[in-house]
Amino acid sequence: MFVMMTMASIIFTISMVMMFLSSILSKKTFLDREKSSSFECGFDPKSSPRLPFSVQFFLIAVIFLIFDVEITLLIPLISILKISKIFWMWWISFFFISILLIGLYHEWNQGALEWSS
Repeated sequence: MFVMMTMASIIFTISMVMMFLSSILSKKTFLDREKSSSFECGFDPKSSPRLPFSVQFFLIAVIFLIFDVEITLLIPLISILKISKIFWMWWISFFFISILLIGLYHEWNQGALEWSS
C-alpha cells in the first residue's frame, strides 16, 4: 500500500511540475483580443454572421447526395445476381433505374439543375 501511495504522489508531483513549466514557458498571451475571442465554424466573429449563400448550390448538392445514395442501393444487385432469378433481378433493376430517371427528368423539368438562373 505504501508503494502505491508513493508512486501516486510521485506521478502527481511530476505532472504538476510539468503543467507549471508549460504554463510559464508557453508563448500564449491573454492580452490579445482576437485570440481570446470565440472562433466558431471558421468565420470571424466580428463580421456579419449572415454571409450570402447560394441556394442553387445547396439544391445541386442535395440532388447529388440523393442520387449518390440511390446508386449505392444498386450495388447489392450485383452481388445477388448469382443467387436470384435473372428475370426478377432485371425487372427490379429496371424498375429502380426508371424511378431514378423519372426523378432526374422531374428535377430537370423544374429547372433545379439550371445553374445560370
